[in-house]
Amino acid sequence: MHLDRDVAPEYPLSWQARALTGLMRHTLKPASHLFLRHALALTAASQLGELVRLLPAATPDHVSLVPAAFSACGGEWVRGRDTLDEHKVVLYLHGGGYFSCSPRTHRPITWRLSAVAGRPVLALDYRQGPVHKLADSLSDSLEAYDCLLGRGYEPEDMIIAGDSAGGHLTLATLLALRDRGLPLPSAALCLSPWADLTDFPRHANRWQDPMLPAGRVRWLARRWTDGLDPRDPLVSPVLGDFTGLPPLMIVTGSTEVLRDEARRVAERARDGGVPVTYEEWPRMPHVFPILADVLPEARLAFRHMAMFLAAVAGLEELAAEDEAAA
Repeated sequence: MHLDRDVAPEYPLSWQARALTGLMRHTLKPASHLFLRHALALTAASQLGELVRLLPAATPDHVSLVPAAFSACGGEWVRGRDTLDEHKVVLYLHGGGYFSCSPRTHRPITWRLSAVAGRPVLALDYRQGPVHKLADSLSDSLEAYDCLLGRGYEPEDMIIAGDSAGGHLTLATLLALRDRGLPLPSAALCLSPWADLTDFPRHANRWQDPMLPAGRVRWLARRWTDGLDPRDPLVSPVLGDFTGLPPLMIVTGSTEVLRDEARRVAERARDGGVPVTYEEWPRMPHVFPILADVLPEARLAFRHMAMFLAAVAGLEELAAEDEAAA
């Protein structure tokens, strides 16, 4: 498999996808449009997220979940199958617009990612708004990465992954690590990344996106960039220089309002010499892999992630052989 390629999977849209996107279009999208208009809505959503943490989150019996603690935040170790390479790890950064969700809400992704990556996943419970700033979230991610290095994980045995706001945090973490001269992971995966926080109107897929209202995404970006330079690459990673970063896999849906940001990240990374596997799945909603319990297309996406990671591993083996021969 070539790492640098564009993929548009072909499949008959499942009835589950038709039903779910229709449901989202008539529930989640209008609710977001109605309520995400005031800072109080973010506070209420954040508090609701704290209550969600108290609810049971079902996972298959073979999945192992172990709490993890860091100095500024927590998280959980997720093991998606019995036989894993414990010398390797995925650092996962969940989405939620920087104000909601947690490792618990994203277990449908993390346990499957652990299974296909063949290694445990550390799902980070990083600090979020409205109490905390973007810099706090980035600090937590960098600290967790440094902690993993301190525990003996080699950079080439580490992967960073995230979705939506977590995709933003993944890209910002990579840029910050590179700029600080720190060792980089072997690869990164971004699911529906939110990569541009500048104040611009999103016209593409404005009506087609079944989940995210374009105006509310813009409103949220204004909230999180208040007092910041939105063109700073650590604030809007799509504007960064990706030179020297590891291979990227970007997964998005063709009708997402954030789709063009994902495309621009891929283009920007390739301009910097980074191999990118860019996958645009027809008519899939925002972060559709989280719906793998019910969507056959989402389950197939994890098979694609497995192929990408296998290709990265193959590239590393070739590099090691070349180094040994030299």
